[in-house]
Amino acid sequence: MQANNPTFAAMKKWFIFLLVAASAQSLFAQDSASSNHIVIDSVKAKWGKVKNVNGTAMISSNNIIENIELSKEYSLLVTAIEDAGLTETFRSKGPITFFAPTNQAFEKLPAGELDTLLKPNHKLDLNYLITSHAIAGKFSVKDIQHKINANNGQATFRTIAGSTLTAKIDSNRNIVLIDDNGGESIISKFDILQSNGMLHIINAVLVPKTKNI
Repeated sequence: MQANNPTFAAMKKWFIFLLVAASAQSLFAQDSASSNHIVIDSVKAKWGKVKNVNGTAMISSNNIIENIELSKEYSLLVTAIEDAGLTETFRSKGPITFFAPTNQAFEKLPAGELDTLLKPNHKLDLNYLITSHAIAGKFSVKDIQHKINANNGQATFRTIAGSTLTAKIDSNRNIVLIDDNGGESIISKFDILQSNGMLHIINAVLVPKTKNI
């Protein structure tokens, strides 16, 4: 009898409408939350892939210079690149794989050394130091690991400066870069895609041996 009651039928339709509306609202909320999460972390968009690096969104359609200029963490590196006359090198088509020291990495240098390097009469030495952090080609961490594993635990790379970097994997599964002097630097952030190559962040400056700096 109740099933034929118009009032009951109307209430049933209203109840179904409320359920559908609630479901749609929940689905929309989930989609919105998911989109916000993607934007914060990593997303492919018309401008490329965005990667969060120490709170800075670096975009794969930017070149190396454009991306490191976005963060104060690399202000000393940007200054060093400019003073060494290398801005256009790191804006070029490449591809270049660049191991970028943070400000904290530069601060580990002996007292006064960076100030000396930034003087105009040390431009060539500064140029040599910075280019000793770059290798020709685009190498991901997986590429570096593969080369390490294929060469009995160590891989050697020739920088665009002509110096040598040796890569190994330590007991904590970090990739460690070793410069000509035996100084070590850990890759702390990796695989930051650039329009002209690949960017990896390191925690110490790599010092070539063949020049006094």
